[in-house]
Amino acid sequence: MSLAPSLTDSAATGCCSPPSVVEMSLDDAERTARALKALADPARLRLLSAIAAHEGGEACVCDLTEPVGLSQPTVSHHLRVLTSAGFVTREKRGVWAYFTLVPGAVEQLSAHVLAHLSRAEP
Repeated sequence: MSLAPSLTDSAATGCCSPPSVVEMSLDDAERTARALKALADPARLRLLSAIAAHEGGEACVCDLTEPVGLSQPTVSHHLRVLTSAGFVTREKRGVWAYFTLVPGAVEQLSAHVLAHLSRAEP
């Protein structure tokens, strides 16, 4: 005779409660992880900060290499990742590319993560 509770015993006694918030789907988790991965780099965070610090939240790629101390090709790579993730937009003007923050993109990501990972209030 076993003293350990069986799976059917725990289901009958209700030891497991149903989720109180909607769980994140696999597709949603993958999209969210890609967005978080785009932000999970010190150079990219510094680039977002530098763009935000410029008047109008817009900066030319030529103004972003010195503040982060990286070469122009490396900065361009990081900006491409941020653009693909939806955190900045790119506008070509002559030979230069200008980057602008997407309003509310970081806030939307934060709210989305919090909505799925915060404990529900009793």
